[in-house]
Amino acid sequence: AEQVAVAYSKALDAGKVPTSLKLQHALFDKLVYSKLRAVMGNKVTHAVSGGGALGAHLGHFFRGLGIIVLEGYGLTETTAPITVNVPEKSKIGTVGVPLPGVSVAIAPDGEILAKGVPVFREYWNNPEATAKEFHDGWFGTGDLGSLDEDGYLTINGRKKEIIVTSSGKNIAPAPLEDVLRRHPIIGQPVLVGENRKFVSALIFLDSEMLPGWLKNHDLPQMDLREAADDDAIQAEVAKAVEQMNKTVSRAEGVKKFKILPIELTEENGYLSAKQSVKRHLINKDFAADIDALYAS
Repeated sequence: AEQVAVAYSKALDAGKVPTSLKLQHALFDKLVYSKLRAVMGNKVTHAVSGGGALGAHLGHFFRGLGIIVLEGYGLTETTAPITVNVPEKSKIGTVGVPLPGVSVAIAPDGEILAKGVPVFREYWNNPEATAKEFHDGWFGTGDLGSLDEDGYLTINGRKKEIIVTSSGKNIAPAPLEDVLRRHPIIGQPVLVGENRKFVSALIFLDSEMLPGWLKNHDLPQMDLREAADDDAIQAEVAKAVEQMNKTVSRAEGVKKFKILPIELTEENGYLSAKQSVKRHLINKDFAADIDALYAS
């Protein structure tokens, strides 16, 4: 049902939905999608998303089941969204176009720059911080992105999260992690590789999705510690990594991974209130596991 919803939405973007896909979609609409819409009252046609990135896959899934999610983008320093998708003209996977009174540009290093009516003037009693963030009137957001030919903005991650390998290759981990996160048993993937020869991944499983996946694959139930060492789980994660590697160049691909026997949560301090991974803490607390990936 999920794959059909995503494929149907992508076909809408392409301008042609094959008859076979229409039939599959109609069947799943009766069996699955209509029930999901009913949970939300059968009247929801649109929703708005902000804060963390929704991801193109999830955006297509929601449109496939009949709900268009409109993503926007803004920061505390912009006092409001500076870009947004609107119902009549939205692009899944982007955060829309600049609002009236706002200009957005991309710096040579990929950082998103903004200026205009909603952008703040200065940090209170902190001229040094103000000078650091403003350049020729543009505010540096700290986020990485790109603008397409129609002016739609895509977020590619945080500037401070960029991984620079020992060969000088710059890799934004967020888009690759989003691909891995699509697998039901992968809760949080964290890419590593700063000053290393290649990129690796720490994999943290999803404790809520794991039991159902094990049952559907006729495997015995197990906890996270057992799952981290299980051959079937290892093989499944390896397939997910292989699929993700097909979306990037060889230099950007993940060469090794390690499944860790815990889950990242806000309660144990590894996720922020908006569910962002605290990478500095991961790199510190799992330094030995990271080193082991590069030991041979």
